Amino acid sequence: MILWLLNHLDTFALAVLIVGGTVGLSLLGSVLVRRRHPKIADGEHNDMVSVVLGMFGAIYGIILAFVIVTLWTQMESTQNVVAAEATDIALIVRDARAFPAEDRDRVHAAAGGYVHTVVEVQWPLMRDGVADYRVTGGKLDDLYTALQSFEPRTESEKTFYAEAAARLDDVAGERRARLTMAGQQLPPLLQVLAVGGALVIIPLTFLYGMRSRRMQLLFVGAVAALIGFSLLLVVVLDRPFAGELSVSPAPYKEGALAQFWEPGPETPTARR
Repeated sequence: MILWLLNHLDTFALAVLIVGGTVGLSLLGSVLVRRRHPKIADGEHNDMVSVVLGMFGAIYGIILAFVIVTLWTQMESTQNVVAAEATDIALIVRDARAFPAEDRDRVHAAAGGYVHTVVEVQWPLMRDGVADYRVTGGKLDDLYTALQSFEPRTESEKTFYAEAAARLDDVAGERRARLTMAGQQLPPLLQVLAVGGALVIIPLTFLYGMRSRRMQLLFVGAVAALIGFSLLLVVVLDRPFAGELSVSPAPYKEGALAQFWEPGPETPTARR
């Protein structure tokens, strides 16, 4: 459900749905509670409610802060892994320029096939939370085969071959890390705490009595809006490859890898 919302609604629409829905339901609940129990407006239990609300609010705030910081760190780590993988492939392409033409073209074709498969086939799957290693497994093997079939002779070729081989091993590790991150989500316990905490804090605000209905609704709405925006952050950061704020595949199309996306004689070779 969350993945569908992230992939079909932009951030503004999600904000309206989550924040607006949280505020709207909270205001409705406050009105109903005040109408059913009009004595709440006298504020007889405000001292007790304020203590409980402050204690629960502090605990819930710490939980939300921990969740958001964790998800933001995960998002940054995912971006770094993607950038590192694209950079290593680009360096392999550059290193292969020192090879004889036939071997260089073989490595370039394998590298182009890999980046096209990552962006055009694997990325849409990762947006849906699917971490299928088989999608790019064959293309990665092709890249290994292209390097392993080359026998360097000169010192220059040996140096660049060693660098390319080391970079390819890094690509394999970064690919695994990227796919692992694509299948990750917030642990169920933290999901329950994030949503369940809101279901505890917001109803408590209904019990804080104020003679002015407008002021009470303003108080309830402000608390609900803050919680709604926090839950919005949790939702948009939970899946690093889904939604409008997701990690972009742009690094696979930049620098030395841009040649595989330009129309021209090299493109068909790269796609093979």
